[in-house]
Amino acid sequence: METHTLETPGADLVHDVRGPLPTTDGRPPLFMIGQPMDAAGFAALAARFPERTVVTYDPRGLGRSTRKDGRADHTPQTQADDVHALIEALGAGPVEMFASSGGAVTALAVVAKYPADVTTLVAHEPPLITLTPDGPAAVRARAEVREAYEKRGWGAGMAAFVAMASWEGEFTDAYFAQPQADPAAFGMPTQDDGSRDDPLLSDRSWAVSGYRPDADAIAAAPTRVVIAVGEESGNVQTGRTSVATAELLGQRVTVFPSHHSGFCDDAYGYPGKPDEFAHRLRQVLDGAS
Repeated sequence: METHTLETPGADLVHDVRGPLPTTDGRPPLFMIGQPMDAAGFAALAARFPERTVVTYDPRGLGRSTRKDGRADHTPQTQADDVHALIEALGAGPVEMFASSGGAVTALAVVAKYPADVTTLVAHEPPLITLTPDGPAAVRARAEVREAYEKRGWGAGMAAFVAMASWEGEFTDAYFAQPQADPAAFGMPTQDDGSRDDPLLSDRSWAVSGYRPDADAIAAAPTRVVIAVGEESGNVQTGRTSVATAELLGQRVTVFPSHHSGFCDDAYGYPGKPDEFAHRLRQVLDGAS
């Protein structure tokens, strides 16, 4: 693996390249992108594609990539520009792409704005909360996570986020009537460390979860777009947003093993099934539905 830094006017983008460029197997490079997950979260999945040249990166302001634009917010449009810049700088396009969570939102923006960059996109559980039938309630639930974080710190905010992310079905009055989530019940710190810059718990990534993909531009692109959902995600929020995104694009979801981070092993958060996930991803990239 080689690590490089692409200097752009707005950020220095650190990225890792596993394998040769140009590729030697006749396949385009496989980009793996996330948000707020950085390259570290894809280590287990990338390792399961030893035959491919795999590129991962840290989005601007996250991980090793530093910002120079004076901003702290994260937007799909800006990150799409960054991904395009990386593809151009590496001379790697068009690429295949696996994108998860906020990275899947970025990837949909890439396809809409730079349609020649990606041949196949597997967009895994994009958290596009305003696309669901209960969009306004989902926005309210997101605001309550931020409120818990602002008032009581990281542990309280993360507990509220877990409670939101694990809620089954639409956000009804019963959801909002619950007592505040207790961080201690989730094994999280109860003390406030004073920080308020977490990209997941603050409002810095609201432009990501509030994004609406340009369905017409995506349909006009030559890219094959697959919306993927974990078999365990079911009726929780990212399962429902995946279905809603697929419906917006006139398709059905493609089911993958495990959950929202099902491609990770126990070195990164809650482990999934990376072997089974990689097998399924290989099938889908090869054309299976």
